[in-house]
Amino acid sequence: MSDAPASAGPDRQPIWSRPERGTRGPTPAHSRDAIVVAAIALADAEGLAAVSMRAVAGALGTGAGSLYRYLSSRDDLLDLMTDRAVGELRPYPQVDGGWLDTMVLLGRRQLALFGAHPWLLDVIHRPSGVGPESLAWFDNCIRILEPVRCPAAAKFEAIAMMTGVVSLFARRETAAGAFSLSGVDLTAYPHLVAAFGQPSGPAPRADLVERTLRGLLTGLLLPGSTEAG
Repeated sequence: MSDAPASAGPDRQPIWSRPERGTRGPTPAHSRDAIVVAAIALADAEGLAAVSMRAVAGALGTGAGSLYRYLSSRDDLLDLMTDRAVGELRPYPQVDGGWLDTMVLLGRRQLALFGAHPWLLDVIHRPSGVGPESLAWFDNCIRILEPVRCPAAAKFEAIAMMTGVVSLFARRETAAGAFSLSGVDLTAYPHLVAAFGQPSGPAPRADLVERTLRGLLTGLLLPGSTEAG
């Protein structure tokens, strides 16, 4: 669920391919995993801006300098946080109801993940390393899409678009209540007045998230088809 390294530089070695800790200095008192857990807890409680090497070290009861025995920068920490959160999408569903139903289920799980960790919305599009959990997630999506007869590039585009659309829904939910027309005089906006005055009609058979994901995936992977499964 993250992009390939860019601004970090093409020669930057991903954190996952580096040793757990540096070889110099005393033996550290904490593990890399404990650092990531503390950072995620801090981000969940106070937002991504609160996550600094100093703040995470403080949560662990140590000095910021000690964290550099495990990580070379805050970017490393954000990479590890993102990948660990993506791991919460496990266990992956089996393809029982067809590939489209399964992908929609995955999209809903992504939406729930963004709800549990709102800070993910700020990090998934940043240039970063692609960790093992992110690779496993992509691999699982390709597994689900195996029955679909289309180029692999189209499948990767569809997966990326699904993540992008789900993130938009997550941002909408985060901002719910921020936009309201209560008390606003709409006299100068006749088209809005007419639209609000129309009967709502019967409720759709599926909610907006499901309808959007189904339409998106079908349109990208089965152009010209009205059925999928």
